[in-house]
Amino acid sequence: MENTLIEKQLKAAADLNRIKLLACMKNGEVCVCDFVDVLGISQPAVSQHLRKLKEAGIITERKVGTWKHYRLVEDQTPLMKGILEQIEPVTGCNCSSVCTNIGEEN
Repeated sequence: MENTLIEKQLKAAADLNRIKLLACMKNGEVCVCDFVDVLGISQPAVSQHLRKLKEAGIITERKVGTWKHYRLVEDQTPLMKGILEQIEPVTGCNCSSVCTNIGEEN
């Protein structure tokens, strides 16, 4: 594994807020709107944490309407596999109805 990737991944995983984000994503995909409530910090701060995880190749995103949904990359490096194994999943990080109903008509 390339040393710069190791450095990026270790730096990304060495923050309590980012560890909480990873714990949420261990149960599956999560909308950015739910991370604000989980961390209790501003949306721009959440976005910065997510950007660092994404740049390190730990998470990926997909856009749904105006919302972004984040999940763990399936093919993690051995380093990140070991780190992720040590993080307990957090429940209650599921997408709220606010973002899942965008574009739906009843």
